[in-house]
Amino acid sequence: MAKHSLKFMHKAAIPLAISSLFVSPLTVHAQQATLAPVTVTSQSAPPTADVTGFGEVPLKEVPASATVITRKQIEAAGARRLADLTQFDSSVTDSYNAPGYWDFLAVRGFTLDNLYNYRREGLPFNAQTSVPLDNKERIEILKGTSGLQAGVSAPGGLVNYVVKRPTERDVREVTLEWSSRASVMGALDLGGRWGADRSFGYRINAAQEQLRPEMHNLDGHRSFLSLAGDWRINRDSVLEAEIEWSRKSQPSQTGFSVLGTVLPAVPDPRLNLNNQPWVQPTMFEGTTGTLRFSQSLSPDWKWSAQIGSQRLKTNDFTAFPYGCSAEGNYDRFCSDGTFDYYDFRSQDERRQQTAAALSLKGRFSTAGVTHDVSAGLTTARARDRFNTQAYNYVGTGTIDGKTVVPADPSLTYVVNDRDERSVELSLNDAVHWNESLTTWIGLRHTKLDRGYKQSLTTPWAAVSYKANPAVTLYASYGQGVESQRVPASPLFANAGDVLPALKSKQVEIGAKGAQGALDWQVAIFDIKRPLSNVDFCSRTGSPCVGQFDGHAVHRGVEASFQWTAGAWQVGSGVTLLRARREGSVLEPANNGKRPTNVPDAVLRANAAYKVDVLPGLELRANLSHEGKRSVFADESIELPAWTRLDAAVHYEHKVASANVGWTLGVDNVTNRRFWKESPFQFGHVYLYPGAPRTLRLTMNASL
Repeated sequence: MAKHSLKFMHKAAIPLAISSLFVSPLTVHAQQATLAPVTVTSQSAPPTADVTGFGEVPLKEVPASATVITRKQIEAAGARRLADLTQFDSSVTDSYNAPGYWDFLAVRGFTLDNLYNYRREGLPFNAQTSVPLDNKERIEILKGTSGLQAGVSAPGGLVNYVVKRPTERDVREVTLEWSSRASVMGALDLGGRWGADRSFGYRINAAQEQLRPEMHNLDGHRSFLSLAGDWRINRDSVLEAEIEWSRKSQPSQTGFSVLGTVLPAVPDPRLNLNNQPWVQPTMFEGTTGTLRFSQSLSPDWKWSAQIGSQRLKTNDFTAFPYGCSAEGNYDRFCSDGTFDYYDFRSQDERRQQTAAALSLKGRFSTAGVTHDVSAGLTTARARDRFNTQAYNYVGTGTIDGKTVVPADPSLTYVVNDRDERSVELSLNDAVHWNESLTTWIGLRHTKLDRGYKQSLTTPWAAVSYKANPAVTLYASYGQGVESQRVPASPLFANAGDVLPALKSKQVEIGAKGAQGALDWQVAIFDIKRPLSNVDFCSRTGSPCVGQFDGHAVHRGVEASFQWTAGAWQVGSGVTLLRARREGSVLEPANNGKRPTNVPDAVLRANAAYKVDVLPGLELRANLSHEGKRSVFADESIELPAWTRLDAAVHYEHKVASANVGWTLGVDNVTNRRFWKESPFQFGHVYLYPGAPRTLRLTMNASL
């Protein structure tokens, strides 16, 4: 039952009509009187990131930590979902990434909230669905607290999906991919411009995939279609619109667990306990779109308006392993390898979300000081509707996956609908005192209506100093804020009360550099997040007064570099994290101990080499290493550290007038078995094994 208490609050969707799309105030691109065309001219990493809140400032100058994963990286990795991209940043890790389900990520050790920590084209976005990457130009990840960029969010950071837009040069691409066992995908990418002065642009992406992965009982299929267009009304005005539709039908993989007090050996990673004969595939369907108008007022001032709409539908079916009633443990499996099976069914979940934003950005000088200012207004509304669900005990399963239990589809479990509204006002000012010294000040005020009303204000301040043209030093202080209501349960003496705003605080000191073939950055951070006792009381059934109960304190250092020279391209990142629970009164024995599923060290490394003797041939390799993780909050069991190596060979050549590329990739080259992660999710410890060795062959042809 705990599995669903969290996911039930996940429905956000959207008006289906393209005419009701959105316009983002956060993404205005040039500072000339003439708006720059919205084009994609290459697949190299963009120098800016809208997710920082300073989308026009080069990333190397912004006093914050952010990563941009480019289209080229997405394609090289053969990525289908956000969870496939953790290999590109050492501060980003898995946090209950079940194959076939939606993605959960952790940044700097904090799990992102799928309702509040995701953006699409800069607008609030519900990530409680399968998000396709076929039409995504890049993924932007802000690391740390995000009170300046989002009204309410967990302190790990923000993820922003940026879609492909029309290009100046015509795009004509076909992609075919086969991966071991028998998954097959075909994709199409078309784009170009037409009309007088090429004022109109279009971009079309389509994909169809038959899913037959190495994992047992995980076969399915997916379909995708998107359209983006723009109109250069005149030299100062641009209108952009885009819409996408996707549908994915596939069972999910349920996790393993601890056997009593023992960490079991890693089983065959292809085994799926969600394999009862009565299980149906889980289906995710979504339609999402935005409409944006950008207007340049002068060489230094511009404004934009954006509206976005999201409409999701989900049918969720799972043979769900949960706990051991025979031993009175509901957070793990039984000592003998058995567990309780539940028949979970939730049909026709509907999530709708709409958002709109206005922004004004400009520059002015006074008394020899230059100000880059921006003001924004964002509104969002979520409306989620759920039917009565099934969550019924159906018998005892075994970890070999061979036990068959009967179904019980009785609809008896009632889930609360969700209605929310928010209004956010933000103000930023970057004050350039001279060519080297800049101070940054920002403030966001949010009004929430979740059946209760709450007003929240989060400040942010920073100072940056250019030691020389290639090196920037900075220090920043920021807050993030979360809102929580005590559950309407007899466990709580103050049931239904709204807790004071849970404000996370972060201090970060860093340095960034870019010179010649080398880009690098280093950051030291300290994040303190207040915790309530709601989870403890609900998990243990203890009578409580809902209130604060200590903090999660995450201190760490992260460093990364990218180097390109001649035939070589090399990059690496490392994060060392000391995460601890502090100040708990209810669980004092856990004070000073590491939270569950948070590795103490992560290393990512990648290299590519272009073979001179055979032009067009490139060798690639990626290495991921993650340190130990606590399985339980008392650190009584730990997952061992693990390392995975992926490799690929890429070859490009011409066939007639077409550029053709071939990629043969092998994930988990050594076919190593390891426990990848141990999320404590839905009140239960789960163990997920690393995927087995997987081959993929991709052919891409473009004119």
